[in-house]
Amino acid sequence: MNRVFLFVSISMGLVSTIFAGGKSAPAHEGYRLLLDRGYLPADFSQEVWENLWRVWGPEDRKKYEAASPAQKQAMKFERYGFQPRPNEPDSDRPLQYTRNDAGGWVMNCFTCHGGKVNGVVIPGAPNSHIALQTLIDDVRLSKLSMGNELTHMDVGSLMVPLGTTRGTTNAVIFGVALASFRDADLNYRPNSPPRPMIHHDLDAPAWWIVKRKSHLYADGFAPRSHRSLMQFLMVPENGPKQFADFEPDFQKIYDYIMSLEAPKYPFAINQSLAAEGEKVFGRNCAECHGTYGKEAEYPNRVVALDEIGTDPVRYRALGPLAYEFYDRSWFNRASTVPVNKSPEGYVAPPLDGIWASAPYLHNGSVPTLWHMLHSDRRPVVWKRSEDGYDQERVGLEVEEFSSVPSDVTAPVDRRYYYDTTRRSKSAAGHQFPDPLSEDQKRALLEYLKTL
Repeated sequence: MNRVFLFVSISMGLVSTIFAGGKSAPAHEGYRLLLDRGYLPADFSQEVWENLWRVWGPEDRKKYEAASPAQKQAMKFERYGFQPRPNEPDSDRPLQYTRNDAGGWVMNCFTCHGGKVNGVVIPGAPNSHIALQTLIDDVRLSKLSMGNELTHMDVGSLMVPLGTTRGTTNAVIFGVALASFRDADLNYRPNSPPRPMIHHDLDAPAWWIVKRKSHLYADGFAPRSHRSLMQFLMVPENGPKQFADFEPDFQKIYDYIMSLEAPKYPFAINQSLAAEGEKVFGRNCAECHGTYGKEAEYPNRVVALDEIGTDPVRYRALGPLAYEFYDRSWFNRASTVPVNKSPEGYVAPPLDGIWASAPYLHNGSVPTLWHMLHSDRRPVVWKRSEDGYDQERVGLEVEEFSSVPSDVTAPVDRRYYYDTTRRSKSAAGHQFPDPLSEDQKRALLEYLKTL
């Protein structure tokens, strides 16, 4: 069976388990809006999509030409980190894109928040495969070779990098760049001076933890609301009228996100060991990450940067200008919850469905939960498999390296390797589990599967 259709058939059985009230994805209006209505200009046309393979390397072009239609689609999906739409096996459009009235391909929120785990597509899971820089590089080359006009993403990505590793993006700085040309009422001001931008790679969070949080983003500065989801719509084509028109849709999209439940661990769990791990968790982790079960509580705790010790670049990427703009802007105007304008570090996130949220830390630098519990064993460089899942270490199936292999030189190939020595990609910090014994760590790892 072709891999794409295998993913779809598996996910049809799983996806309904992650929606509140037993609703399947297509039944939720917010989900359908994400898939059926475009809120941005198209990134490329169907013709460009069909011809992207022509700008690939010679070996990949040769394989593509010899492939069946289904295999060709699978090759494109894998190259760009796309997933098939659950319950829509005949669609040539991935979960990450919708179609506008002219047939153009329009990016949606599932670009970062529609992933697959162990080969199973889960809307709302972090898309740890996305290769946005590779996609737009190929789109730009394809358009130039075809004589087509370049669009905002093609030009903007020359100045704002889209992600140096598959599975990560520079999404926060997208928002900073777009907001540079807006006033507080979201009027477009093209002659505004750009704000300072500190580029960095970021791993998208799972959507099913949103309902437990009072504030969003790694530093917890923005109060949770439907308007906070709309920041990435600030392209020149969208002004105050468009934001007002889109707002009812995003209230429904917000409701959809708030309905999501964490998927259950699909493999065997040693329940007696997990019970021991729950005690370890309660003594060592619950203060920051909260409790789980019927009496679950979550503290929304921000851990100071010098205490958490993780990569500081994301923390430094936003500053007073960004916080102040958001606080007085349309995005926060309807909120009764204040913006946190002086975050001290990073939020300790809820751990619901943590088994399905690999890789870990805000920058996606740690491939498994075992590595999270063994800070001195984290790989310097790692490369994941496309669909493998490491049941023993709980997380991505990876190869580990001391450095990126010397024969890997092309940017598209280097993006398959997560190099923790690069700026903003450090796997240091979060050493809190280090004092635990190996028995305690084994029990804790087993308990984390149950969340």
